[in-house]
Amino acid sequence: MLKQALNLDSELKVGPSGSFIVAVDGRPVVKKESFDFPTEQQIVEAVSKVMGGPPTPASS
Repeated sequence: MLKQALNLDSELKVGPSGSFIVAVDGRPVVKKESFDFPTEQQIVEAVSKVMGGPPTPASS
């Protein structure tokens, strides 16, 4: 998802059960709130904002 939208590599790290945190350079930018996971669009927008630019449209 991040590779297609922002041309960024990502890494999955196992955390505590029930947690979901997306971090950029170790800084959390989006987290799971209550029982709902963030959408792919919310993740791309949060990472894009921190990286300083709009997301690149995904190719079809």
